[in-house]
Amino acid sequence: MFDVGFWELVILFGLGLMVLGPERLPKVAAKLGRWVGQARNMARHLSNQIRDEIEPFESGLDSVNKTLRKDYSALRPEPGESAAEPTETKTPEKTSGDDDTPKNHEPPA
Repeated sequence: MFDVGFWELVILFGLGLMVLGPERLPKVAAKLGRWVGQARNMARHLSNQIRDEIEPFESGLDSVNKTLRKDYSALRPEPGESAAEPTETKTPEKTSGDDDTPKNHEPPA
């Protein structure tokens, strides 16, 4: 997490020894260790709670995904078959000004 190496720990231990003294350093180190342990425990507990809250949504999404894949797989053509032709083409509706006579749209020569 912090990527602290051996020499960094030695320097921190030396500074702590000089600041706190040999009597108080073990007590402070033990208290610091307990705080770190409690922080890790709380983080683990929070992570488990979040996972428990999200899990039902994930399982619901998985079931919807499987249902959609199953339903749409029936619509895909089998290998070697062509896709179904459209059965009906839509023609534009006539308006009152339209007539059935063809109009010559060629420019006059």
